[in-house]
Amino acid sequence: MPQRYFITGTDTEIGKTTIAAGLLHAARQRGLTTAAVKPVAAGCEVTPEGLRNDDALALQAECSPPLDYAALNPVALAPPIAPHIAAREAGLQLSASRLADACFRVFERGADLTLVEGAGGWRVPLNDDQTLADLAQELGEPVILVVGLRLGCINHALLTAEAIAADGLRLAGWVANQVDPQMDRQQHNLETLKAMLSAPCLGVVPRVKGGRPAEIAKYLALDTLLEPTAGLSS
Repeated sequence: MPQRYFITGTDTEIGKTTIAAGLLHAARQRGLTTAAVKPVAAGCEVTPEGLRNDDALALQAECSPPLDYAALNPVALAPPIAPHIAAREAGLQLSASRLADACFRVFERGADLTLVEGAGGWRVPLNDDQTLADLAQELGEPVILVVGLRLGCINHALLTAEAIAADGLRLAGWVANQVDPQMDRQQHNLETLKAMLSAPCLGVVPRVKGGRPAEIAKYLALDTLLEPTAGLSS
């Protein structure tokens, strides 16, 4: 049964793409088909092929069979700022339903594992009325939370988990990503997170030079996500 998940994080720059690419790589190592969607990406660079985002390209590299960039990242924005502001400056109007339609088209490929990566955290605005949480609700898929291990992560993780539940979605699991190697009492923080988050921990990922998906995959437990009932929405 194909499994699909929405990837969110406790904040921006805490490694959502690193973890998502690692999960996709782990699936590919098992001979599974993979697909990904980065519905909206800001901070894109101008290339001969058009605007391209490094995170989206990293996900595209882990898609098997190959997936066209436009399908993976339907809305590419140049300024590295909040998506709704970048879209407004580009004369675009973001909406959860349109972004969801782009995701559904990728879902139709029927990959064994499909990941949809948000931008920033759970409540990043899409427009004056909607946030990325509205997109996740439109999709209705379980959520994987990437927790950036640094001071304040417990509060951020618990608040995000509460918001996910309040929005009617299931937290399928969470990944601890070591964004601050000098974090004091890291193990104690991990123990607290494991005790207070109801979903399983899918891995504790240390700082890996270059963030190569093949290395990241070694620290991730994919079995939980591939169980027959794992991707069923609550």
